[in-house]
Amino acid sequence: MMQISPLLVVAAALVDADGRVLLQQRPPHTSLPNLWEFPGGKVEAQETPEAALVRELEEELGINAHASCLAPATFASAPLGERHLLLLLYVCRKWQGVPEARHATALQWVRPAQMYALDMPPADLPLIGLLESLI
Repeated sequence: MMQISPLLVVAAALVDADGRVLLQQRPPHTSLPNLWEFPGGKVEAQETPEAALVRELEEELGINAHASCLAPATFASAPLGERHLLLLLYVCRKWQGVPEARHATALQWVRPAQMYALDMPPADLPLIGLLESLI
């Protein structure tokens, strides 16, 4: 039996006062170029998922979120080459600062129903329906 190495990734559905969610566009020189995704990233060794997400939000968007403001929402599980992606999605409604595209090509605030029309990574697509029911 083949051994599959899981890749643990965390992401945030940042929700503003109007019920919109922040998405970022992946740069053209990365894997899955130009797709729209939830901000987040890989969980490093010796890091909790919440600590990783707080770190990633600061690195990618320049905002400060407290781990207590991250509400676990859902997850996605998908093959990713020779690895297997496990994506943990959190909802966050409270943070400090104004998000800026530090590593992304662009940012946009959208309602969950608008996400169906965007090019998003396959693992993110099943998460949209849950966000519609939560927000």
